[in-house]
Amino acid sequence: MNMESISKEHRITQWLRTTSGFWFALYAAVSGFCLYTCIFALRKTFGVATYDGLVLWKVSYKVWMVIFQVLGYMLSKFIGIKVVSELSAHSRAKGILLMVSIASIAWLLFAILPYPYNLGALFFNGLPLGMVWGMVFGYMEGRKYTEVLGASLSVSFIFSAGFAKTVGGFIMRDWGTSEFWMPFVAACLFFPPLLLFLWLLNKIPPPNAEDERLRTKRLPMTGAERVKFTITFLPGLVLLVLTYTMLTAFRDFRDNFSADIWKILGYGDKPAIFTATELPITIIVLIVIASLMVIKNNYRAMMINHLIVLVGMITVGLSTWAFEQKWIEPPTWMVLVGMGLYFGYIQFNSIFFDRLIATFKYVSTVGFLIYLADSVGYLGSVSVLLFKEFGQKNASWLGFFITGGYLMSVIGSVLILLSLIYFHFKYKNWSTPLS
Repeated sequence: MNMESISKEHRITQWLRTTSGFWFALYAAVSGFCLYTCIFALRKTFGVATYDGLVLWKVSYKVWMVIFQVLGYMLSKFIGIKVVSELSAHSRAKGILLMVSIASIAWLLFAILPYPYNLGALFFNGLPLGMVWGMVFGYMEGRKYTEVLGASLSVSFIFSAGFAKTVGGFIMRDWGTSEFWMPFVAACLFFPPLLLFLWLLNKIPPPNAEDERLRTKRLPMTGAERVKFTITFLPGLVLLVLTYTMLTAFRDFRDNFSADIWKILGYGDKPAIFTATELPITIIVLIVIASLMVIKNNYRAMMINHLIVLVGMITVGLSTWAFEQKWIEPPTWMVLVGMGLYFGYIQFNSIFFDRLIATFKYVSTVGFLIYLADSVGYLGSVSVLLFKEFGQKNASWLGFFITGGYLMSVIGSVLILLSLIYFHFKYKNWSTPLS
């Protein structure tokens, strides 16, 4: 790297330290959103393909693909409890670059290895990518603008879930690329902009004194510190992790098999439907969650976080019932279900735990809590997939999805209400003086 580029990087960081909050937030939010959009495409583009006619041991090949990828992703979350929570700030960019490179090479192996032996490539695609989220969010947490930054970063995987499938669909339809080569071709398209946005995000300076005063200092956590934190908030964490597990399983099913669901609904030949339905969800969720930034009192914000999750749970159930009554059309239903789902899912991946830490002024890191929840959440996701294929083999993708929406709506509402009650009384009895 020459002196001119070093000087340029230095100027970017200096500008971010001295510019107004608006420009800092805009720079960080756009960089994070675009970076994770590219990263997410490395994982989810294959979902647009249906791999019809391919069966292994009487189980759909695509189901095996999802299972293998999620198993790698789930294992990564357990590893991430230690790795991400102990990762230093200066190692984030190198860690992200290593993980996305391994994931891209895995898609090349998927394309060149013969069926069904290429399933192993899905495992090694999910394994590194599972640790990337915590590394990227490390740039965002513990700041005055974390709501805006976290929401912008998190909604990227709402938008990119549709955008990646749209790109994958056009690659197959317009370029004549096979279902097996399409994920690697898409990875090649997304990798150059990924590098650019990673470089830009890595210029963000660490939280300043005002950030630490408002949101509590964030530091890597040792094993003993992680155990102490867990014991301190154990009942509440159990309720939150169970809530998140339901959200993760439902969201993963919706994301992985949306192409199959749309096909049943009569939209199988319209790749643009993925982006068309996910874009309004992205905008609405971003506005709602980012608006919480105006709430300075961390306890009040944490309680509102609970209520937004509850509203989301109820929205999933009511919109599904309205769809079954034929009061709303399929695209409207999928938008409402997605909106309700992501009201909860986005928060758990961004601001929910950040506000919890700030409420109790507990010096720690959000990465630990996110990966604690994610590890159990993806275990639940794998369990649902296995139950669908081996316990409800004859159930249609659409019917199973509808039933799952009702279950999440009812049970999830109860869990998040109990969590709200627990943390309310925990806060009232907390021994440390709070501002």
